[in-house]
Amino acid sequence: MNFTFNLRKPKSDKETLIVFSTYIKQERKKFVYSTGESILPSSWNFENRQPKKLTGRSSESIEARAIKMQLDRYEHFYTELSNRLKITQEILDSETLKTEFDTHFKKVKPASNLFFEVYQIFIDGKKLDFSDQRNSDSTIKRYEYNKKLLEEFQKDTKTTIHFSKIDQAFYQKILNYCIQTKKHSANTLRRNIGLFKTFLNWAIENKHTYNDKFKGFKSPQGFATDELALSIEQVKLIADLDLSNKPSLERVRDLFIIGCTTGLRISNYGSIKKEDVIDNEICVSDVKDSNKQLKIPLNPISKAILEKYNYNLPRISTQKFNEYIKLVFEEAEFKDDIKKTYKIGSEVKEEFKPFFKRISSHTARRSFITIMKNEKVPDKVIMSITGHKSLEVFNKYYKPSTKDKSEFMNSVFK
Repeated sequence: MNFTFNLRKPKSDKETLIVFSTYIKQERKKFVYSTGESILPSSWNFENRQPKKLTGRSSESIEARAIKMQLDRYEHFYTELSNRLKITQEILDSETLKTEFDTHFKKVKPASNLFFEVYQIFIDGKKLDFSDQRNSDSTIKRYEYNKKLLEEFQKDTKTTIHFSKIDQAFYQKILNYCIQTKKHSANTLRRNIGLFKTFLNWAIENKHTYNDKFKGFKSPQGFATDELALSIEQVKLIADLDLSNKPSLERVRDLFIIGCTTGLRISNYGSIKKEDVIDNEICVSDVKDSNKQLKIPLNPISKAILEKYNYNLPRISTQKFNEYIKLVFEEAEFKDDIKKTYKIGSEVKEEFKPFFKRISSHTARRSFITIMKNEKVPDKVIMSITGHKSLEVFNKYYKPSTKDKSEFMNSVFK
């Protein structure tokens, strides 16, 4: 690539900075970098792009030669860098050039490179987005984890991540790292790659990169895991469990039953107020998508719990909730081993855990949908309560029980 030296303010009557500039074709923009050297425009040769009076013994000539020597350093380093990257078949882009110039000429530590600075700008923007399309706190935490994962990948594999170097070879390397080192399941891998590609799309839209090779990356296949859903009998058993001597567990149990009898996400529990109950319906905006207005009919169980807390349900973090709800189910003697099947890479694995250890906040919402479907409630009615727009996503929540499958089989083949 061609380059040149120019003056920052060529018509100034005072000293002005000399800048290095080159046009980066694939980015369709000019890269400009300050050399740190200054000179009077009257002492600059605009035709040759270098200082005048390079010969002689005057102080002005000595200073001109010193400036020329510094500009030669930029020329030699740039030429050497270009040749080196050609040999390794890497692209010389503005990000790489700035990092290399900063490190070589300004002696700065090559620290967290531009990629992670941009990723943090992306996350900060998500946090400050108060529009109707804002992301939930849980989604933002996933982006933060995704950034941390990439930082660990860079450290563990000694692979510096640059926007320009994100190609098929890089993609395969990070897939291998997630599968072999991190032991991520197929669904975790699919989700994290999806988050990564969302960030890269944003980076292109906001002119942080022009490299769109990631659009050709084939997303990893998900794997249908056998997540738990409770029957109506099991929900009633938990609802009737005497926890009066363990108030912390009692509060978590009540929240779980709210999820099982309304289909609400845990993030919505704390948003319910007394004035939100109109004509025996909970009328609230979905915390995850404020454009989505939920109308959930109350039933005797959900109404009794709301009245118990005077329509001000206890608040608890999802992490603590998931910890305590397992103790509730352990207290209820849900201790039988349950098989979980999952996939890492191409290998399908099985593990057995006690029933109570498989319970989480999401079990409640999944149980609500399963119970309603087992009672032959139309999908459209259930989706109008849960707020699902996609039938494909909605159906992932339905987990037919062994008993239901057996009854359906026998009713068909009498």
